[in-house]
Amino acid sequence: MSGPDSLRVYVNERGVSVPHGSLAVDAVRALFPDLATEVDAGRQRLTDSRGLPVDATQALVGGSIYRVVPVRERLDAATEPGDAEVAP
Repeated sequence: MSGPDSLRVYVNERGVSVPHGSLAVDAVRALFPDLATEVDAGRQRLTDSRGLPVDATQALVGGSIYRVVPVRERLDAATEPGDAEVAP
């Protein structure tokens, strides 16, 4: 007995079917090639449906929900204009 040839997952609220053995970024690539390039470059990242980070190279599980979000660089608080320094 064999199952379906593909897995159904969701990226940014859009469903996509990808072959078994695909990675999370492959699902992004199937729908949004430009966003997948951004994920590969580290300028975008994947989160699950709760907003928790997901490794783009993890194996897919059917029914997974991913969102592609921008990577925000952390700035040193002392360099932010208008921030006050707190004395230790």
